[in-house]
Amino acid sequence: MSTTTATTLSRPVTTRGHAYARHYWAFAVPAAVVVLLVILFPWVFTIFMSLHDWKVTGATPFVGFANYAKMLQDERFLWAIVRTLWFTAATVIAPVLLGVWAAVCFASQFKLRGLARTLFVLPMMATPVAIALVWTMMFHPQLGVLNYLLTSVGLPPSSWVYASSSVIPTLVMVETWQWTPLVMLIVLGGIASLPQEPYEAAILDGASAWQMFRHITLPLAWPFIMVATVIRLIDALKTFDTIYVITLGGPGTSSETINILLYQTAFAYYDLGYGSAIVVVFFLLILLISLLLLRVRQREAWR
Repeated sequence: MSTTTATTLSRPVTTRGHAYARHYWAFAVPAAVVVLLVILFPWVFTIFMSLHDWKVTGATPFVGFANYAKMLQDERFLWAIVRTLWFTAATVIAPVLLGVWAAVCFASQFKLRGLARTLFVLPMMATPVAIALVWTMMFHPQLGVLNYLLTSVGLPPSSWVYASSSVIPTLVMVETWQWTPLVMLIVLGGIASLPQEPYEAAILDGASAWQMFRHITLPLAWPFIMVATVIRLIDALKTFDTIYVITLGGPGTSSETINILLYQTAFAYYDLGYGSAIVVVFFLLILLISLLLLRVRQREAWR
């Protein structure tokens, strides 16, 4: 083939490539602008507000990192971090353990398995606010059904969310009840995709159900468990609606997590500068924990 012929044949392809490039930028540029406006600008403006003594009314003088320095001396903020970490750890560990156990159970064959799965995932189908309202009625000291059930079997009634010592465990119970099905679905999907040959060989070798779970199911399904853990961790750190609807951060500040504190600071006390600083620190905390967990997942995946 001559050089002239090759050049002639390559022209339509080059022209077509330039046309694709023009269409590409026509779609990519507006999308990039929208992303910058929707995601980047709010964060830049939040950081800008955190560097000012920003109130709803009046002047907004520049104070630098004074809002961030204030956090180190704010016991309410420090205790909010402790409660957030404690609440997050409990609402991650409990759903993951129960979700893995439920996934193993639902992976086996038994009668009415489809109905049992449907009933098990129902809690995660409702909105957190609706669930919080239902649980609030159930937690009522005199009219709640939970204390009625306790007294009917001879147990003393509980204060549930009306005592500082029991409010966090009670909220953990609600979150565990709602989000264990999510972990179960993720892990169950992973177990369903596992090869059957290792199980067949283990049965021939006389392995017990626990031995097959310990040495086959758990190692092979570990990447899926880590995915469920990461998703649950990020969601638990951001929990707001359930806590706010049930307790408003009370009694006192016993259930006041960082989310509740920043909401109260920004929209109840109208201290937007300090509230913005709390948002920035909270975002960095979520980012750090998520990156650490993702790092662990990458090191352990498919090992």
